[in-house]
Amino acid sequence: MASLRLLARGRHRVRFSAPLAVPGERVAFLSGAAEEVPQADAPPPPSPGRKVLESFREEFEIGGRVIAFETGKMARFANGSVVISMDDTHVLSTVAAAKSSEPVRDFLPLTVDYQEKQYAQGVIPTTYMRREGAPKERELLCGRIIDRPIRPLFPRGFYHEVQIMVNVLSSDGKQDPDVMAVNASSAALMLSDIPWNGPIGVIRVGRIDGNFVLNPTVDELGLSDLNLVYACSLDKTLMIDVQAREITERDLQAGMKLAHSEAVKCIDPQIRLTKRAGKEKKEYKISLISDKSYEKIRTLSEAPIEEVFTDSTYSKFERGEALENIAQSVKEKLEEECDEDSLKFLQKAVDTVRKQVIRNRIIERGLRLDGRQLDEVRPLYCESSTYPALHGSALFSRGDTQVLCTVTLGAPGDAQRLDSIVGPPTKRFMLHYSFPPFSINEVGKRGGLNRREVGHGTLAEKALLAVLPPESEFPYTVRVNSEVMASDGSTSMASVCGGSMALMDAGIPVREHVAGVSVGLVSEVDPTTGDISSYRILTDILGLEDHLGDMDFKIAGTRKGITAIQLDIKPAGIPLDIICESLEPARKARNQILDRMDQEISSARAINDGSSPRLATLSFSSDSLRKLLFHKKGIERETGARVSVSDGTVTIVAKTQPIMDKALEKVEFLVGREIEVGKTYKGTVSSIKEYGAFVEFNGGQQGLLHISELSHEPVSKVSDVVSVGQMLSLTCIGQDVRGNIKLSLKATLPHLPKKKDLASKDADCLPSQGVVGWTAVENMPSKNAADVEPSISKDEDDMIEDTPACSTPSVIIRSAADCDAQDGPTEKRSKVAKSSPKLSKPVRKQQEGRKAAPKKTSGALTAKKNKKEKAEDSASDGLVVIQEQNKSYTQKYTSSSNSGTMKLGDIVTAKVYQIRAYGLVLELSDGVRGMHKFKENERKIFEVGEELPVKCSSFNAKGIPVFSLLD
Repeated sequence: MASLRLLARGRHRVRFSAPLAVPGERVAFLSGAAEEVPQADAPPPPSPGRKVLESFREEFEIGGRVIAFETGKMARFANGSVVISMDDTHVLSTVAAAKSSEPVRDFLPLTVDYQEKQYAQGVIPTTYMRREGAPKERELLCGRIIDRPIRPLFPRGFYHEVQIMVNVLSSDGKQDPDVMAVNASSAALMLSDIPWNGPIGVIRVGRIDGNFVLNPTVDELGLSDLNLVYACSLDKTLMIDVQAREITERDLQAGMKLAHSEAVKCIDPQIRLTKRAGKEKKEYKISLISDKSYEKIRTLSEAPIEEVFTDSTYSKFERGEALENIAQSVKEKLEEECDEDSLKFLQKAVDTVRKQVIRNRIIERGLRLDGRQLDEVRPLYCESSTYPALHGSALFSRGDTQVLCTVTLGAPGDAQRLDSIVGPPTKRFMLHYSFPPFSINEVGKRGGLNRREVGHGTLAEKALLAVLPPESEFPYTVRVNSEVMASDGSTSMASVCGGSMALMDAGIPVREHVAGVSVGLVSEVDPTTGDISSYRILTDILGLEDHLGDMDFKIAGTRKGITAIQLDIKPAGIPLDIICESLEPARKARNQILDRMDQEISSARAINDGSSPRLATLSFSSDSLRKLLFHKKGIERETGARVSVSDGTVTIVAKTQPIMDKALEKVEFLVGREIEVGKTYKGTVSSIKEYGAFVEFNGGQQGLLHISELSHEPVSKVSDVVSVGQMLSLTCIGQDVRGNIKLSLKATLPHLPKKKDLASKDADCLPSQGVVGWTAVENMPSKNAADVEPSISKDEDDMIEDTPACSTPSVIIRSAADCDAQDGPTEKRSKVAKSSPKLSKPVRKQQEGRKAAPKKTSGALTAKKNKKEKAEDSASDGLVVIQEQNKSYTQKYTSSSNSGTMKLGDIVTAKVYQIRAYGLVLELSDGVRGMHKFKENERKIFEVGEELPVKCSSFNAKGIPVFSLLD
């Protein structure tokens, strides 16, 4: 066993005899492997050879930047592959085609896949799987940019499946790779064996300060008022895509002519590269109907089709149904004749006949399907605020095309995040276009992102973006939804019109309306030269005119100029002169639509309407932001508002103003704001000292409320005025020498006149004879109940905040002796004993006169006492209530039902004017105020303004009535 272990460890060599050993082979010994026995004369293994990749490169220059095509190094198995480079941006385009096509296919299945992987900019994807997912909107749009100029150049009848795949290999963030991708795809098709009538050249043109810029960088595009992508062949235009800031038609024509002269510079390098490395074009099967079959189908269908198109009363679906019946009748006749070849191409042939009939009517006689003139716009319908509950809504109809647009406002944090390798990271304005199947009376599934929907929505979005206010003036995130309700041509331009009205309905301060219209073209080509011999330009085309015509030229803008353009064509190019000629009828039609839109709504509504959200933007320090982030969810849960934090800015969005006020108060209390002298803040008393109280406010900051700042009157004890946990509104009055914040409560209270001033005023109003009462005249309550606050003793907790401010008292409480001293000499006075005072006759007479008018009280409770009982009550208290003859000295306490002189035991209804720590300040109906002191086991939860039944139980030393609560 030990020897076997040694063998397993390779410590012993095993050498076999010649018959058992085969040079260069391995043999097995037991269950282990015996090592190979090297031969002394065996040659060493050859080293791997060096593979040489033959590549071809062509360079050219446009706008001062060097562009290069390279092939042979990457994707060598693809039918055609090209890497295009500009500075440090490199884009790979590959093309492949299926070897055979389906026999019944009558269209070109061209697929363009454009992808921007994050490694191109040195970034790992932020998705959960850390991989790129489904195509993003930008990738779909770049795919459309590639598809639109390339598709018309494939030969008729070529229905093989073709796939173009574009990958961005590296990006420096300076150049947008989309234009480079189109040129690379054109070069790849030229190098392949796929039949294609190229090449094409594509260029981007910008304009900065009135000067055109060729192939501008991303930073330069931010300064440009024009973003023109132009594709062409040597002599014809293939595709135009424009985003502009109200550029005039004249300036746009100049930009397109410059773009054409520069774009053709991309064509010669592709031709040279094809001569060096291109493949010979392969003969693919072309699916074309024979002339004999086409003539047979045309003879059977032309006359009835002409009859349908002659009747302009047909609606869209009625016309379609009639044409379908014609095709079915032709099919039945072909089936009777057993003409299989004609049946195979029946639908395509009937469609060609329809196209020829319509084109002849338009070119020869100028007659359109619905009887309109060539430059006539269909009837319009505009309606704003279709659904008032939404932030903004509008309904726009042009003919049978109908679009509903809605606007939703959100916080800046609601902006769409863009994971593009170039351009801004977010987008705050979005227009989402939806084309449901019911809009054309069909059945279909609703899936994910649709290339057509994304393209139409982006076109309308670019058209409206030019008139939006800057972010500094309008920080909202805006989402426009365009729902196509019915489609009969140019729904994207209807989305522009409806979206513009919905933006104004939402209160967004757009500068002016934007409208759009689609212009079509019907042309006749000379078969010998291939040039257009005659043509007609159609304004506001129908869906069928778009399908059977040569061009769909969508133009949107304001009265000042163009904001967006998208040109799609069907033939292999259109002369630039015809396209420039189409701009003028589009401008006239656009102005007509703008006039109708202005009649419905011409300016933005008030954004503070009930349906619009409220938005507030605040700035805080980094420490405050950290504190806010900690409480963010709590604020949203308690208030219902949405709080977003980004770049040192806090944005609050609330549905209503009360929610916004509550959220702002919560944020300021938790986080605080910059303290300013003279501003008022809300705070909570945290502790009480002999010299004052410490208050926590403004997000946790501490301030000192000194005892001298509690009230306009002297305060002997801080706890008589405030208590721990009480919330106060305080004014910042500065800082002390140590930097502590000084707060004031009396600065928020109404200013009290000085006692000397009040005494002098009251003295002027007193009667000539001296009246000696228990209290000084200046401290007595007065007639006007809205100005002056009396001074209250400290044991009454500073309960009354505001006191009437008239000059003299009307009810004076004196002793019986004082009353006798004031009576006239002609009247008899009875002696009053100090220990047992009695009412004198004059007093009794005055009280009898007063009792003659019965006093009503609130409720059913009325304290009726006769003169004797009243006199005894007053005598027992050692007090006499004297009504002065001067009416200005009579203070009347008013109940809820009537006004009378306040006496002990009167029952009235009073409102809670102020809630203090130890009692209530009560206000009667005429403004006179009294007080109520809390007792043990008595409810202490009241609301300001609450009405309470009370009873006058006493008067304090200064004549203020003291009330007790009734059950």
